[in-house]
Amino acid sequence: MFTGIVAATGTVTDVTTNEDGRRIRVETTDFGSFEKGESIAVNGVCLTVEEYGADWFTLFTASETLDKTTLDAVAVGDRMNLERPLPADGSFDGHIVQGHVDTTTTVEAIEQVGEDWTFTVAQPEGYEQYIAEKGSVSIDGVSLTVADLDDEARTFDIAIIPTTYDETRFGEYVVGDRVNVEVDVIAKYVERLAEIGE
Repeated sequence: MFTGIVAATGTVTDVTTNEDGRRIRVETTDFGSFEKGESIAVNGVCLTVEEYGADWFTLFTASETLDKTTLDAVAVGDRMNLERPLPADGSFDGHIVQGHVDTTTTVEAIEQVGEDWTFTVAQPEGYEQYIAEKGSVSIDGVSLTVADLDDEARTFDIAIIPTTYDETRFGEYVVGDRVNVEVDVIAKYVERLAEIGE
């Protein structure tokens, strides 16, 4: 389990694609040592370390992952949000993030408001019922709070503070960019329980 508190970013240095999926190499510093087989959330996608060195690791993305995430378009030079799973004695600072991306959506608008930024994001089709004002959502692995909801425009706003803007991919987004979305798993369980109870 993750919490959506990005620990570092990395840079894609190699991408190899074949009929089975894509192998991606990421270089990063200040993220600690790696272990083969460990899980790392990369832009919110829980993936497994295959090979590694002192400041790099490789991971493989299967076709289903590519179909549901933005990793199908990752290119050399792209910056990636990175997070390790929450240890048993870790600090729970974000919300429950599984690393199981539900879908992708697009950035519709970006506005600087004082020292902060407001990002307007399209409500992901088929997942609108899980986006609630003041509720939690994960965008590219970052735990965020829905600041405002516009059902007529089919968008929602998130407020980004300077630290998040500088230390994650948010400082690089432009209007039209695709982002990974994982909705709150608790909302999905509540919906499922309600269906069973009917």
